Amino acid sequence: MAGRKKKGRGEEFWLLVAVVGVVVVATVWWFARTYPEWAIAAGILLLVAIIGGLVLRHRSIEADRRRFLAANTELARVDRLSGPEFERLIAERLRGDGFRQVTRRGGTGDGGVDITANAFGHGRYAVQCKRYRGTVGAPEVRNFLGALANAFSGHTGILVTSGKLTRQAKAEAATARQPLIILERDELADWLLGDITLLPAPPRHPPAEGEVA
Repeated sequence: MAGRKKKGRGEEFWLLVAVVGVVVVATVWWFARTYPEWAIAAGILLLVAIIGGLVLRHRSIEADRRRFLAANTELARVDRLSGPEFERLIAERLRGDGFRQVTRRGGTGDGGVDITANAFGHGRYAVQCKRYRGTVGAPEVRNFLGALANAFSGHTGILVTSGKLTRQAKAEAATARQPLIILERDELADWLLGDITLLPAPPRHPPAEGEVA
């Protein structure tokens, strides 16, 4: 009986929502036909309010990103982050580095890749994040290379870790058939501070005739 009552109340609620919706639509339609000038003015004000709200939300999100990045530029702070927090930090830094369409994939079924991103003129990237205090071994590198060779073929790989790669892991990375960027602890510190970039440098064109190189 309790289940039936709950279902009945749910039906009554949605019926009420439908009735209110019909009344609102009818009222708006009547107002627009009766006072078209006022309706246009109200529509413009509503559009301005929506755009203003979206701009403020975008600024709030960007400010939150900047605060998060600024608060975690030191490795001592990075070492205290959880795995998901570390992934968020790397994703935000990728955006600051000029990457676009940055998407976090971390979790069950991520295919061995935590983040994907695009870079204009440089193609697609697949990122694996290892928030380790110790070392990253050859098996982890081997698994990432497997993901790059299969599900993420055509992507440039980025392996970023707060730790260091073992000698065997570096040897494994050297066998990569696809482009692979390794970012270990020291390079990570420089990258978080903005001292280095992961994007390739633009090609240098030879000076035109009469120009000084």
